[in-house]
Amino acid sequence: MVTFWMGNLAWGLGSILGAELVRDVYHVLAHVFSPLIRLHNWHHRVFRPDLTPVSEEIYRQAHWYNDVPEACVMLSFSLILLTIAHIYTPAQQGFALLGCLYTLSFLLSAIGRGMGIPNLDKLTDLTHTPGQFTSPPAPWMVNRTYHWRHHFDNQNAYFCGTFTVLDKLMGTALSLKGKTVAVTGASGTLGQALLFHLHSKGAKVLALTSGEQLLSLTVNGETIPLKTVTWQVGQEQKLTDLLQNVDILILNHGINVQGLRTEEAISQSYEVNTFSCWRLLELFLSTVRTNADIARKEVWVNTSEAEVGPAFSPLYELSKRTLGDLITLRRLDAPCVIRKLILGPFKSNLNPIGVLSPDWVAQQIIKLAQGDVRDIIITINPLTFIAFPIKEFWVSTYFKLFSRKPADVTATVNQ
Repeated sequence: MVTFWMGNLAWGLGSILGAELVRDVYHVLAHVFSPLIRLHNWHHRVFRPDLTPVSEEIYRQAHWYNDVPEACVMLSFSLILLTIAHIYTPAQQGFALLGCLYTLSFLLSAIGRGMGIPNLDKLTDLTHTPGQFTSPPAPWMVNRTYHWRHHFDNQNAYFCGTFTVLDKLMGTALSLKGKTVAVTGASGTLGQALLFHLHSKGAKVLALTSGEQLLSLTVNGETIPLKTVTWQVGQEQKLTDLLQNVDILILNHGINVQGLRTEEAISQSYEVNTFSCWRLLELFLSTVRTNADIARKEVWVNTSEAEVGPAFSPLYELSKRTLGDLITLRRLDAPCVIRKLILGPFKSNLNPIGVLSPDWVAQQIIKLAQGDVRDIIITINPLTFIAFPIKEFWVSTYFKLFSRKPADVTATVNQ
């Protein structure tokens, strides 16, 4: 009996997920295959940046030329899957029929929108609904914010229609091309590696450093000077105007006092590793105001593996762990995506005995970010891959249960 129902569930979910995968593959092909490009271009002609249609006529035509053919391809796949189920597992073909019904609903709604049935778009075309975005791009399900980026950030990324799985696998869940990316700790080993690989992905990189020297990259033997901004811990407010025009802020600066436990070492560790990062984070989040900001802006925070394991440097561990918990708390109400970088021991000035290559670590960070991984774990310690998600889940749950949104606090005060 259990096997029977597991089989039914597999056919039911498989037919739906398979249809969605076919739709996403069709969408990808519509950006590379000329006959489909001509049809799909109608879809990209429809919307203004606020997601209002350019005209009712173009909106309707776009459904006949793009959405209806796309739904027909989905339905064809579902019918093939139903035929296979009918031949090999006739007892479970009823669940395989779910995919047909699912894709048929897409076809009928696309036809209805093409015919101009009043208000049907409000019920069936949710990712194109105009209005203020209420949340950042979702990690697993395509919401309005996620799909907006396909239209107005990079049309060669963000292909998925309902589930984001294919984008994650293809590395198109985050486009870096043309984005302004600022990296703190830019003169450090990891900072330099991040700048290099971000530049190679088409990002406009900006080096933030406490040093006075101008930084540069060497690409194919050519020296490329970087826009370098000098700043000091405690002077974060001076970066306010700069951060207005930054799309992605990578908080990578830090200090390791090794085994010291003096009053000065304690103060310095928390000031650099925790409070400076926190001030820059809040400063950057205050620049997130428009729909485009909510969709495009991100913060990546290097909290390190010290969040869940010993760093053999107690003050480094304590200050980074505090930062990690503050980021977990802030994520609950953040207006844009915040990623954590949980990094194991890479070789650097802070950790000269590190075993990982900083260049390789930087490549993995960017690769996983493009797959829209929100907690980027790179380490040689397999326990971290188990311990961190458990820790993050329970700490986040605790914060949700025993803290309130800013709006709730304001309402209480006003009463």
